Amino acid sequence: WFLFLNQLQKDLEEVKELLTKTTRKRLRDVLMTEKHKLELEIKNQPPPKPKDVAEEEKSSLGGYTVKINNYGWDQSDKFIKIYISLNGVQKLPAENVQVNFTERSFDLLVKNLNGKNYTMTFNNLLKPISVEGSSRKVKTDMVLVMCRKKREEKWECLTQVEKESKEKEKAAYDTSDPSEGLMNLLKKMYAEGDDEMKRTINKAWVESREKQSKGDIPMDI
Repeated sequence: WFLFLNQLQKDLEEVKELLTKTTRKRLRDVLMTEKHKLELEIKNQPPPKPKDVAEEEKSSLGGYTVKINNYGWDQSDKFIKIYISLNGVQKLPAENVQVNFTERSFDLLVKNLNGKNYTMTFNNLLKPISVEGSSRKVKTDMVLVMCRKKREEKWECLTQVEKESKEKEKAAYDTSDPSEGLMNLLKKMYAEGDDEMKRTINKAWVESREKQSKGDIPMDI
């Protein structure tokens, strides 16, 4: 826990250092977004458990622990539903599938499933949930986590960080200048694309510059 928190704090210090050096507005916006995300993640780190409790849990688990990253989710008026696929989970004793809820988070622990333990943590949920009204259900090859909404309203995503990330991305492409929006999109495609995508974009860019130099198309495209 301390190592992970220390790493987050080092990342934050580096982002702050970069912010003092950059003068480019677009780069500053990206760095500010990253700074806010890191501050939020540090703020929402759960406090470390007392050593004796942590050691007791560790010794009771044994085996290899796997962090669950794949899941599906849905919602109704009253519940957020998270679906986690785990083969054979229905064969475990009920006490081996544990979920701890807080108003803005939950932790899932599945113990000793085929010799492994499985964990999943969601911090900083988008909106508050009712701890008393939330529960988990074990189905065939699946655990269903039911988070009871405090207010019956639609959630656009699961966590606050996810929402802020989407809003920043939308703002980056929501521009009154079509050529700037296109340029942002091309840069994103280039950054995330494979070698073939990068070659295609480079070729299109070179051809575009050649046409501009001949006066075939306006320079602002």
